[in-house]
Amino acid sequence: MTDPYIYWLRLIDRGHVLLDFMAAGGPEMWVLAGLCVIYWTLVFERLWFMRRVFPRWAEARRGDWGVISQRPGTWQRAVRTAWLAQARQRLAGPLRFGKVLVALYPLLGLLGTVSGMIAVFDVLALSGAGNPRSMAAGVWRATLPTMAGMVLAITGLFSLARLERSAERILEQLADQLRHD
Repeated sequence: MTDPYIYWLRLIDRGHVLLDFMAAGGPEMWVLAGLCVIYWTLVFERLWFMRRVFPRWAEARRGDWGVISQRPGTWQRAVRTAWLAQARQRLAGPLRFGKVLVALYPLLGLLGTVSGMIAVFDVLALSGAGNPRSMAAGVWRATLPTMAGMVLAITGLFSLARLERSAERILEQLADQLRHD
């Protein structure tokens, strides 16, 4: 059995490691972390919407379609088209913001690279090439945001592609269910 005091000390120590890691990457790391939280909040909201909220909306449209499709005329096709356009907007509209965030990740990583290299050049200007430890800190600061931006962009692309496929599949199912025979 582990002593709870030791458990909390280890947890606090891990927190310091994370804070040190973020501080070593510069302010760009904090911006990346904030955007990461926003992005994954959007992803989980979209998953919740697709599984909980949208099915109720679609069920209401299917019920209305059962009544509308029995009436004479050709106006039903326009109603179906409008409902499918609304469904597409509800499902895929917020994903555009996710695409913007995924595109920002590598750009912010590149900004971190530039600011880290500026730190390296400052060390070179002040002490010449004789202080490799200071130069290594600048290179480390240049590398961390680049790596973080690329990791976030790659995971963002995969999750965004999965959400887009799910939205298209749900939309196709709704379109099949709202056929006018």
